[in-house]
Amino acid sequence: MTNQGDAGGSSGAESRLGMAIEEVLVGAPHEGDAGEGLVIRTNRGDIRAILHAAPDTKRAVIWVCGARGGFGGPASGMYADLSEEFIGNGITSLRMDYRQPNEIQECALDLLAGVNFLRAMEYGPVVVVGHSFGGAVVIAAGAFSDHVAGVVSLSPQTYGAQGAGMLSPTPLLVVHGKADTRLPFSCAVAIHDWAKDPRELVLYEGAEHRLDECRIELMDLLRDWIPDKLTAGAEV
Repeated sequence: MTNQGDAGGSSGAESRLGMAIEEVLVGAPHEGDAGEGLVIRTNRGDIRAILHAAPDTKRAVIWVCGARGGFGGPASGMYADLSEEFIGNGITSLRMDYRQPNEIQECALDLLAGVNFLRAMEYGPVVVVGHSFGGAVVIAAGAFSDHVAGVVSLSPQTYGAQGAGMLSPTPLLVVHGKADTRLPFSCAVAIHDWAKDPRELVLYEGAEHRLDECRIELMDLLRDWIPDKLTAGAEV
């Protein structure tokens, strides 16, 4: 799996900033996790990823984490659990790390490279999901790609998310715990206010930043929202 070419195409934001995918290496899953380990090599550095490939499908979702990067995600390993579950629903998942964690522009470029890697593999428009810092990354990247069918921002920070109004007509789902002591839920309210329809805001009583307290409800929400937006995106 090599030579995927320009990560963004002639009009992509990552192309304008000089980012291109040079090759993609396949190996064992990173950190001993389920899935297939990938290294997406770009002219700006290597991006580690984990692919949970569903057979005979053109539907896919990308998951990114907070400011430290990695693959764990919120809600006690929800990313890995839903990625494995979605295989049975005909949805491929790509869990991505960052080259330069906590650098919003570079991390948005990483996500755009992931979107365009899946595009090169002939997947349709994808849903992108991010938590905390990653909740801003998915908004920043989603506003600059025509291959995103939906954006999910979990416990997001506002820095880097000011372009939420540029997402429309791409659907946006913003989720926050009302007991979050790291980033107040007013961040989610502000982002929702900046955005245009279609947009949704879901606030969970008693849930902290990592959303462990609402894990079951959140997973149920995403089990419905993600496939719905992938289906709608495939019809456009």
